[in-house]
Amino acid sequence: MATTTTSSDGGTADGRAPAAAAPTADEITAADVATTAGLVAYREEIGLGGIRSTFAAGRTALGALIRRDLVVLRKDIVIFCLRTVIQPFLLVFVFLYVFPIIGQGIGSSGHGPHAQAAESAFATVLVPGVVAISIMFQGIQAVALQMAQEFGYTREIEDRVQAPCPVWLVAVAKVLSAATQGLISAILVFPIASVVHAKGVDAHLSFHWPIVLTLIPLACLAMSSLGLLLGTKFEPRNIGLMFGFIVLPLTFLGGTYYQWTRLAPVHIGGFHWLQTLVLVNPLVYVTEGMRAGLTNASHMHLYIIYPVLCAFFVLFLTLGLRNFRKRVLS
Repeated sequence: MATTTTSSDGGTADGRAPAAAAPTADEITAADVATTAGLVAYREEIGLGGIRSTFAAGRTALGALIRRDLVVLRKDIVIFCLRTVIQPFLLVFVFLYVFPIIGQGIGSSGHGPHAQAAESAFATVLVPGVVAISIMFQGIQAVALQMAQEFGYTREIEDRVQAPCPVWLVAVAKVLSAATQGLISAILVFPIASVVHAKGVDAHLSFHWPIVLTLIPLACLAMSSLGLLLGTKFEPRNIGLMFGFIVLPLTFLGGTYYQWTRLAPVHIGGFHWLQTLVLVNPLVYVTEGMRAGLTNASHMHLYIIYPVLCAFFVLFLTLGLRNFRKRVLS
């Protein structure tokens, strides 16, 4: 067995220095304390204050990401407004202005008091539906289309995830930013949808403020989370398929042009198949909630609308965050 002898000057016989002893736990703790104290002193010296907690740093990064999106929105506010109002304006212009004038109003034919009453009833149904689809379109466009660009040719997502916060917080910032844009779109669209009517056609609106002030933010969050899920599920080159196979069916089967309660006559035997099928569509609950908040028309029960919208929000956000993390780390 080989042995190592120590020379009189403290080294080994072959001239190597003796191995340094491993630091003790107390020495490591003292070094960490000294390093932290030095860092705190340096930050205070240059005016940055003390060391922030992980929660505080994440909150600051989240606020910065949202502010960045809002600054970009402010610079493109004209494009945002045009993109937001053009489709709802065309819907109410054609259905509530052109059709009644030419005697082809929805629910009626010709002119006269009976036709105007039927057209006004349809306007009462359509106005909340138009507000609902504006929230849905804005939530999907603000997240899914933007993510298609950032995961595609711009690769901007690589810069965003370098922010001093967890990866999932970057996705949450996108959802909150898109929800804010959805709220703005609802504010922009409602006045247009409520006034662009032919003479004699009036939407009978009645505001129920507790419903309006709670349901619209919830709807914006749910639709923005849906946009996150779709944006992380579809590849950038397939984003057109998303609108053809997902968004379009959601729109036409989402109760925009009719009340869910009026679908009962569509049945096979005793099974109301269409009224049951559309229950998987989150837009149905948004449109029915809008009718509950903006009109006195018949609508789905609120004790169904609120829990289901909350469930959709949690489901879409959970799946979207999981897919977002996979896309970023792959």
